[in-house]
Amino acid sequence: MNKKDLTERDICTKFINPAIEKAGWDMKRQVREEVTFTDGRIIVQGRMYTRGQRKRADYILFYKREIPIAIIEAKDNKKPVGSGMQQALEYAEILQIPFVFTSNGDSFVFHDHTNPDEREKEIALDAFPSPEALWKKYLAYRGLDKPEEIEIVEQEYYTDDSGMKPRYYQQNAVNRTVEAIAQGKNRLLLVMATGTGKTYTAFNIIWRLWKSGIKKRILFLADRNALLTQTKNGDFSPFGNDIMHIIKNRKIDKSYQIYFALYQGLTSNDEERNAYKEFSRDFFDLIVVDECHRGSASEASAWREVLDYFEGATQIGMTATPKETKDVSNMDYYGEPIYTYSLKQGIDDGFLAPYKVIRIGTNLDDGWRPTRGLTDKYGHEITDRIYNLKDYDRKLVIDNRTRIVAEKITEFLKATDRFAKTIVFCIDIDHANRMRQALINANADLVSKHPLYVVKITGDDEVGKRELDNFVDVEERFPVIATTSKMLTTGIDTKMVKLIVLESNIGSMTEFKQIIGRGTRIREAEGKLYFTIMDFRKATNLFADPEFDGDPVQIYEPQPDEPVVPPDDLPINPPDEPPTGGGDGTCVDPPIIGPDGGPPPEPRKYYLNDVEVSVVYERVQYYGSDGKLITESLKDYTRKNITKEFSSLDGFIARWNASDKKEELIQAMAEQGIFIEALREEVGYHIDIFDLICHVAFDQPATTRKERADNVRKRNYFGKYSEKARQVLNTLLDKYENEGIISIEQGAVLKIAPLNKMGSPVELVRAFGKKQDFENALKELEIELYKIA
Repeated sequence: MNKKDLTERDICTKFINPAIEKAGWDMKRQVREEVTFTDGRIIVQGRMYTRGQRKRADYILFYKREIPIAIIEAKDNKKPVGSGMQQALEYAEILQIPFVFTSNGDSFVFHDHTNPDEREKEIALDAFPSPEALWKKYLAYRGLDKPEEIEIVEQEYYTDDSGMKPRYYQQNAVNRTVEAIAQGKNRLLLVMATGTGKTYTAFNIIWRLWKSGIKKRILFLADRNALLTQTKNGDFSPFGNDIMHIIKNRKIDKSYQIYFALYQGLTSNDEERNAYKEFSRDFFDLIVVDECHRGSASEASAWREVLDYFEGATQIGMTATPKETKDVSNMDYYGEPIYTYSLKQGIDDGFLAPYKVIRIGTNLDDGWRPTRGLTDKYGHEITDRIYNLKDYDRKLVIDNRTRIVAEKITEFLKATDRFAKTIVFCIDIDHANRMRQALINANADLVSKHPLYVVKITGDDEVGKRELDNFVDVEERFPVIATTSKMLTTGIDTKMVKLIVLESNIGSMTEFKQIIGRGTRIREAEGKLYFTIMDFRKATNLFADPEFDGDPVQIYEPQPDEPVVPPDDLPINPPDEPPTGGGDGTCVDPPIIGPDGGPPPEPRKYYLNDVEVSVVYERVQYYGSDGKLITESLKDYTRKNITKEFSSLDGFIARWNASDKKEELIQAMAEQGIFIEALREEVGYHIDIFDLICHVAFDQPATTRKERADNVRKRNYFGKYSEKARQVLNTLLDKYENEGIISIEQGAVLKIAPLNKMGSPVELVRAFGKKQDFENALKELEIELYKIA
C-alpha cells in the first residue's frame, strides 16, 4: 500500500512506534499513546450542558512514571512532516514539556525548547533521541546537575492497583516542587484553585521526598479538625498508620514520622502551653501549610510563630488564594508561586464546574435615609444619614429586606430543585440566624416534615456544627440550606453545593474566590456539573477585577415581574439567644434586651420592620463558549454561532450531507455553543435538527419531519428496490418521522424494533445485495430527505 493512503494510526503503528522503540524507549512503561489530559470545558446554555473538546496528545513520553519530557504529534503522510507543530507546542506549554516532535512517517521535526540556538530541526526516523539523551538535556534545562539532586527528582511516584494517577496540573505541581527542593529551595508556594486536589498533590510531593530520604519527619498544618482526619485517612493512607499521628489536646509524642496538627492546636496565648516548643527546632525536615492564606502570611500572626520556630525546615504553602495586602503577604514569605493552576484554567479544562450568576437588586440598594426622628422597633432614634448595602445587617437591620431575600432564594429552589445544597453567606452570626428564620418561614411546608431542612452553621452553634458533616456528605439529603457567616468560606469540601447566595459584603478578592470555590466541585454521576451564584450585594462586581481569573457563564438580573430562574433562552459578632419556634414550623425573631430588661441603650444595630422593600431590576447576560459577554436571546445567540460556523445555507447543507454521522456533527456544533435541544424547546419539538438550523439561521420554512417523510413517499424513489428492501426503507422512513435522523444512523438499527421483527440483520442487508449496497441505500435515503424544494 502507498504510504499516502495510510491513516494517521497506520503511520503511528508502522513508522513512529518502531522509530522510538529502536531509540530505546520502553513502549509499556515510558510511552503513552492518545493521551487525553483534560475533560473538556462544560458549556452551559439554559438548563442544558455539553462537554467541549478534550485536549489529546498523540504521544507523551515519560522518563519515569508521571515525569513527562517529550510529546509527539502524528499526522498522515499526505501532510508535511512539521504539520501539527503549533498544536503540539500549545500542549507542551500546558504540560510543561520541553521536547516536541511531529512526524508524518517520513521523518521527525524536533522542537527543542532547551536549545535557544537551534529551536527546530528535521531529523531522520532512525535519529530519534534515546530516553537518556533527552533526560540529560532535561536535567541541564532544569538546572539539576548534582548527583544528589538527580537522585531526588528520579524518585518514583506512589503506585497502587487502583489505577489512580495525578492529573497533568498535579503532575506539574509535584515535579516543579520536588525539583526546587532538590536544588535547596526551602520556601515554596503552590497556588491551586479550590477543588483541584491540593491534598492529593501534597501527598505525592511528600511521598517522593520521604522515599528519597531527604525529608524524614514531616508536619502537615491545617486549620480544621475534619481536614486532619480526612487527610490522614484519605490521600495520605499509603504511608500507613504506624508512622502517622494527629496531634490532639497539645499532647506530643515524638515517635512518629508524619504529623498532622491544627495551627491553634500547637499555639496558645499562654506561652507555657505552646505545644510546638516541645519539639526541637530541627525536629521537622518539611512543613506543609494547607490554606496558608489564613494566617501564616502575617508576621503578627500566632500561627507564624510555629513556622519561625521551625525555620530550618523546608516549608511549602498551599492555597487557592494567596493573600497580598499591605500588612499580609504570602509571596513575601514563600516567594513567587512555584506553580499556579487557576480557577479559569480549571473551568476551561473541565475539571471545575462553571457557574451562572443571578443578580437581584432592591429599591434600597442605592441608599435609604430615615425620616427625621424615626426610631427603630426598640425605640432607638436612628442616626440621620444615608444607609446602603455596606450598612444593611451590619448597622441597620431591615426585616422586609431579609424576607425578600429568603423568598427569592426559595423561588429559585422551587423552580429548579428544592433539595439542591445551598449556602447563604451572611454578614455575621446574628444575620445568619435571622436569615435562617426567614428561610424557615419561606419553606414552612418542608421544615414541618424535615426540621433540618435549614440550619445555621456558625462557630457558636453546636447543632449546626454537628450537622456540618451531613451537609457536605454527598449521600445525605439534609441539611439542604446552610446559613453562615465565615465558617464555610474555606477549607470545607462542599461537593454537592449547587447554589451560593451572597448576602455578605465581600471585602477581598481572597475571600471572594474562596466563597466561589465552595461550588466548583463537579459530581457528574450525581448530576452536578455547574452551579449558580445568587448575588444580593453586588459582590459579583469583583468579576471585573483584573485579579479575578474565572468568568461566569451567565449573568442574569431579573426584572420585578420576571422569574428568578434564568429562562433557557437567556444567553464575627457575639451570638444572640437561640430563636423560638412557632407550632406551625415558622420562626420569630428573638427579643433583644438591655441590662434593665428594656432595649439596649446603645444599639449595635438598628432594627426596622416597616420599611417597604421591593425588587427593582434584573438584566440578562451570558458568557458564551468563547468567554465573551453576550446579551442575545438563545435564538439570536444560536443564529450568530451557526452563521459563524457555516457562512451560507449551501455551506451548511454540503456539510450536513457530507457527514456520515449527524450525531458527531451535532456534538461538534455543541462545542461551539450551538445547543440543539435547548433551541428545540423554543422553536418546536417535531422539527428536524436540519430544519431547526435552516429555520433559525437561514430563515427557511420550519418543515416538520412528517412533511419531509411525506415528500420522500410522494417521489416514490423506492421503486428500483425489491419488495423486501422497500419494506426496510419505508420502516426506516417511519422511524425517522417519529424519532429523527440519529435513530436511523445507529449501527444497530437493524437489530431493534420494528426492523428486528422483519428478519435478521443479515437477511435485511441481503435484500439490498451486499453491506455496502445497504449503506448506499441509507445514504441515498438521507439525501432524498434533505432535498430543498
